Amino acid sequence: MSAATPTLFAAATTAAVPALPEGEVDNRATYISFGLAYALGHGAAALSKGASPLLALPSWLPMTLLGAGLAVGTVYATLAAARAQRGVSGPDALAGKLLGASWASAFTALFLAISGLAYTLDMPDVQTILWPTGSGFVVGLIYLGEGAVRRNLLHYGLGTWLALISTAALFLGAPGLFGVLAIAGGGGYAVASVLEARRLTALAKQARR
Repeated sequence: MSAATPTLFAAATTAAVPALPEGEVDNRATYISFGLAYALGHGAAALSKGASPLLALPSWLPMTLLGAGLAVGTVYATLAAARAQRGVSGPDALAGKLLGASWASAFTALFLAISGLAYTLDMPDVQTILWPTGSGFVVGLIYLGEGAVRRNLLHYGLGTWLALISTAALFLGAPGLFGVLAIAGGGGYAVASVLEARRLTALAKQARR
């Protein structure tokens, strides 16, 4: 992720769709960033981990790629949520703020759960499996809540997909689970990015009527 990435994403994701109705969120930059994080970060892990890795990559590279993409995506998600709150008041405004706060609460709880399990079971290596799958599960559940509150079926559907594939991937163990997250998770975000553009165009047309 280069320093110009935010500018490129902003240009690519705001030019194609007219002004949206009040309270609507444009998730394309977030989806693209998270999708790249899954494809590159988990993909690098799938290729470089295990008993017979296909590529010899530095151990820090997969996590760096994943973290960079997730960081950019989080920034875009925060900016989009802030724009959606402009002009919104009452119960809708409160719901938006609570959804935003749920990210911090959920990932704090995930950190405590994974750290506690690793300590109690005396298995620090379990974090390698639980962090990528647990993160996908938590993000999926938050998307479910956001989709329900904002009546966004695409966001809700993506959340369902992420929650299911992240937990199902546990049956494969490492490095297989990284391949599932890279292909199914990254692919899910890619499909959602395309469908999001169509959803926003349809909303803009309805707003002009």
